[in-house]
Amino acid sequence: MLVIGALIAGALWYAGWPSFRRDGTVTASTLFDLLKLVFSVVAGIGGVAALVVAYRRQRVAEHTNQLAEFAHVLAHAADLRAEIEIDRNGVRLFNERFTTASEQLGSDKGAVRLAGVYAMAGLADDWPEGRQTCIDVLCAYFRMPYTPPTDDLVDSSMPTSGEVSEEHGRPTELARQERAVRHTILRLVVAHLRLPEEASTSWRGMNLDFTGAIFDGAEFSDATFGSGSVSFRNAEFGRVTSFARVQFGAGHVTFEGARLGGHEVTFAEATFGAGTVSFVGTIFDSLVASFTKATFGTGRVKFDEATFRPHRLHFDQVINGSGKLSFNSATFSSANVSFEQAQFGAGRVSFDSASFKDGFISFNMATFGGNEVSFDDATFDAAMLSFERATFSGGMVAFRRATIGGRMVSFRRATFDGAWVIFSRADIVAEKLSFERSAFMSGRLTFLATSFGGTSVSFPHARFGGGCVSFEDAVSQGGRVNFRQAIFGGGKVSLHGAAFDPPPMFDRWADGYLPAGLELPPA
Repeated sequence: MLVIGALIAGALWYAGWPSFRRDGTVTASTLFDLLKLVFSVVAGIGGVAALVVAYRRQRVAEHTNQLAEFAHVLAHAADLRAEIEIDRNGVRLFNERFTTASEQLGSDKGAVRLAGVYAMAGLADDWPEGRQTCIDVLCAYFRMPYTPPTDDLVDSSMPTSGEVSEEHGRPTELARQERAVRHTILRLVVAHLRLPEEASTSWRGMNLDFTGAIFDGAEFSDATFGSGSVSFRNAEFGRVTSFARVQFGAGHVTFEGARLGGHEVTFAEATFGAGTVSFVGTIFDSLVASFTKATFGTGRVKFDEATFRPHRLHFDQVINGSGKLSFNSATFSSANVSFEQAQFGAGRVSFDSASFKDGFISFNMATFGGNEVSFDDATFDAAMLSFERATFSGGMVAFRRATIGGRMVSFRRATFDGAWVIFSRADIVAEKLSFERSAFMSGRLTFLATSFGGTSVSFPHARFGGGCVSFEDAVSQGGRVNFRQAIFGGGKVSLHGAAFDPPPMFDRWADGYLPAGLELPPA
């Protein structure tokens, strides 16, 4: 009402506050005043009506906006509820599929179990949140007791976890069905490990537990083990086992206590990355075992206390990077052990307390150019230990307190150029130790306080251009140290404190003096 009164007053003011004269005569002026009064009242009422209409419009617009916002909130809530319902339905569906696949894996029929394997693997692909659980079920199935078909048992190295299920060695159909199921699990696991890490169905980085499992053949070639934990602890491998070109990543992989038997075991061209791979206590019992061209990177690879019994054991052309590689207390009883053309780089390699028995041990053409390679307290009782054409260009190669027997230890045509090769307090009882045609350019070859038990040590046609060969405090009984036909152009040979019987032999010039470049400190 105040607004209406104010509007009418404003209109009357605008009209000059019209008034009527109170007499009996109606004049034109009176009519004009009347019209102005009417105009003022109408204008006031019209203004009020306009304000009311504008106000109502604003209220309607605000209410409309509020309704729209509320409708949007309701729609979003409905979407969330629908998503939750979909998730619930999805989880319910996954759980139903998981239950069905698990029941199939427990069937006594091979075909049904095989279907369960594919169903569980397919569920792992479709259900990222439950993928590890599905993989755990497949691995658990593989860990169950298993006896390979009896036709495989003609190979005495074939592992078993039970009795042969049929007399007279005839294979059973059930055993063959079970082998098909198990091999399918392996194929599916490896297929997913070969996928790129960015693939939505890749199993790289997942945990795999094959502890105590029986493998009658295992094909893991070209697989990649990522950051997850993988266990083959106490597993039994038979027939042919291949980890060729496998990439071991930043995770932990263990073969501790496993037995790798059968015809062949290969880790050829495998890459050992930043993680830890453990072969502690592993038994290599196949006819052939190969790590040829394997690369040991920045991580830790342990063969400590492992037993190597293959007829041929190959570590040819392996590359050791900046990580640590150890064979401490390992036993090598293979007919042929080869580290030929191996490259020992910046990382430390240790064979401490290792035992080399029988056969031929070859480090021919190997390169020792980085950190320390140690054979401390190792025992060599092989027919031949050979470092022929090896290059010692840096770091240290140590045989501290080592015992070296056998018929022959050969450094023929080896090059000593910057490394320190030390036999400290070693016991050398091999028949021959030869440095024939070796080149001593720099660095040191030391036999500190080493005992030679009848060993013939010879340097025929060896070239001395620098560095030092030292027999300080060494003792030789019955053997001969022979420098005849060696070429001295520099360097130093030290016999300080040595006790040799008979004494070392050197070529002398016609005037009776030792050749130039040879320095013999007083004994």
